[in-house]
Amino acid sequence: MSNVTTILLAEDEPALGQIIKESLETRHFNVLLCSNGEQALEVYQAHAPELLVLDVMMPKKDGFTLAKDIRSVDDTIPIIFLTAKSQTQDVVEGFTIGGNDYLKKPFSMEELIVRINNLLNRTRIQKTSEVLSIGAYTFDFPKQTLQFKDEDKLQLTHREAHLLFHLVKNKNQVLDRSIILNKLWGNDDFFNARSMDVFISKLRKKLNKDTTIQILNVRGFGYKLIC
Repeated sequence: MSNVTTILLAEDEPALGQIIKESLETRHFNVLLCSNGEQALEVYQAHAPELLVLDVMMPKKDGFTLAKDIRSVDDTIPIIFLTAKSQTQDVVEGFTIGGNDYLKKPFSMEELIVRINNLLNRTRIQKTSEVLSIGAYTFDFPKQTLQFKDEDKLQLTHREAHLLFHLVKNKNQVLDRSIILNKLWGNDDFFNARSMDVFISKLRKKLNKDTTIQILNVRGFGYKLIC
């Protein structure tokens, strides 16, 4: 199952949601179907899907609000909005808050699948070249290496690399402790929180050759990478 793409589908119309789910599963996608925005956020945090298909009009938390919450911690996951709205300002809002594509109802399943595959291919190409600068360090996320100037590269663990990636993508902003714990550890209980503190300490040591870099503990909220 490791090569199967997981898609989170949030759609509050049961019949339509089931049709989309079954159609995608026939194309060998793993689909996590949710009926409201709050449930979708919990599923996103627990399962780390590779793409989101979000209905805009949902109970408890609408698709735009859900996308804003997710974009606060993850600015790379592809998001497709589904909506019955056709006004230009709704389309503009969807793209403004971080949507990658927008599909108006009614739509054909073939069109949705083409758009999903295009976004996944684009994202995979981007990730293969995701080399980031952190002060005087070079962070190669796909290879999970960290290099200070011309010194030898340090090999990071999978969790170190993903934690650092989220810190860098949200640099100079607070990275919400609870959300990142759910995304990388599966839940935000006390023991996982202590584990995360250990990983933060390890990253601080590996970045200590550049004194302009700091990972601050924002008590009660999370961490902030300053560089």
